[in-house]
Amino acid sequence: MIEMANKKIVVALGGNALGSNLVEQMRSVTDAVKPIADLIEEGYEVVVSHGNGPQVGVIQDAMTLLSRENPEKHPHFPLSVCTAMSQGYIGYDIQNKLREELLDRGIKKDVTCVLTQVEVDPDDPAFQHPTKPIGPFLTKEEAEAKKKLRNHVFIEDSGRGYRRVVASPEPKAIIEIGTIRTLADSGHIVIAAGGGGIPVTKGENNHLKGSPAVIDKDRASELLAEELDADFLIILTAVENAMINYGKPNQQKLGDITTEEAKKYIAEGQFAPGSMLPKVEAAVKFAESKPGRTALITLLEKARDGINGKTGTRIHA
Repeated sequence: MIEMANKKIVVALGGNALGSNLVEQMRSVTDAVKPIADLIEEGYEVVVSHGNGPQVGVIQDAMTLLSRENPEKHPHFPLSVCTAMSQGYIGYDIQNKLREELLDRGIKKDVTCVLTQVEVDPDDPAFQHPTKPIGPFLTKEEAEAKKKLRNHVFIEDSGRGYRRVVASPEPKAIIEIGTIRTLADSGHIVIAAGGGGIPVTKGENNHLKGSPAVIDKDRASELLAEELDADFLIILTAVENAMINYGKPNQQKLGDITTEEAKKYIAEGQFAPGSMLPKVEAAVKFAESKPGRTALITLLEKARDGINGKTGTRIHA
């Protein structure tokens, strides 16, 4: 077990764990905040980030339909604006449910969501090669129909169905990091960089322009953890462990591994792009950023067991 009390943890909550619609999300968030509250109750300083893959796709689909019905009244909604909307309503649910859970345990801590912009490079090659899945899972037939209708790009996602993919540039800087750091250092529970942050590029006269992309939330969470000088990065996902030879007879769970072992598996192509690959890459980057840092990949409900070394994939230098 690593002694983590009074140390800082960034918890990256997967967007798929929050459901694909408002009703599912409200129900899922009620369960999702309990393991996070467990960590806070044990004395850990926690900052929460979250994904928005299913939600941002649903929002843009809805906004696109609205725009097509009446383009003069409802002009096109950029993907960056849809990310901001997803940050707002997901953060709203998380902060209210987490606050309620803490108060039920007799813990009086302020919980707040910071609408977060993240700078990206407009020349990032990712804009030419979309890899980030967003929106709901579709059948092959549904994906083909949407592809013809909207000229979107779809891929098969880890055997679970087809999803739209968009550009996922590398995060360069978190614009609101000063605010997030001040709140966290003051003992507040902060929800930040939701959905990887609103992707922006810097223009003239200090202008920040929204970018048509979705930043991977694990990479943004890693940058957030570095900037906050966190000790532990927990990446919560739909599986208990990262695996090699996934879906094959010799499939193997990964437990406690070094960054060198993780990089070897990455080079072998063991992890799916847009799915487990960015999680492992983010974990490696964080673990190598400063001596003593550790990253954990596991299920939401296994977070505490993972910290205690009982389960999950733990990556360290």
